[in-house]
Amino acid sequence: MNTSLPYHTYHLALLKSLFDTLRAQSVLMEQVPEESNILFLERFDELITELEAGNDDAMQQGQEIICQIISRYPQIAHMIPRDLLWYFGGDCLHFMPDEEIALYQLLDEHQAEAEARGEAFDWAQAKQLLMSKPGQS
Repeated sequence: MNTSLPYHTYHLALLKSLFDTLRAQSVLMEQVPEESNILFLERFDELITELEAGNDDAMQQGQEIICQIISRYPQIAHMIPRDLLWYFGGDCLHFMPDEEIALYQLLDEHQAEAEARGEAFDWAQAKQLLMSKPGQS
């Protein structure tokens, strides 16, 4: 797991936003029994707590949660920020096309280069720049 604070904080904010969105979605209750939704949201909330505490073991749980959203609630899978698929990696990468994976690999390389020079790296800004200039890196 990339443990640089801004990188982690950025993805944690995305995860919290996704959690809030899912919690507010009434469509969840229509597709899956309410008790199952409650347990799922409790696990999701625990994931956030574990990541806030810096628990690296939570990355596997994050993969499971993201993959479950896609399989349990396909009608809202589009709400998952693509950055979270990359952040958690593993099975989540199966939901990303090769071109998108290549973009995120390039972002990782740029981040490593910036950190090696002792420079701050703004993941969101770098991603936006790369996406606005396809084929130029």
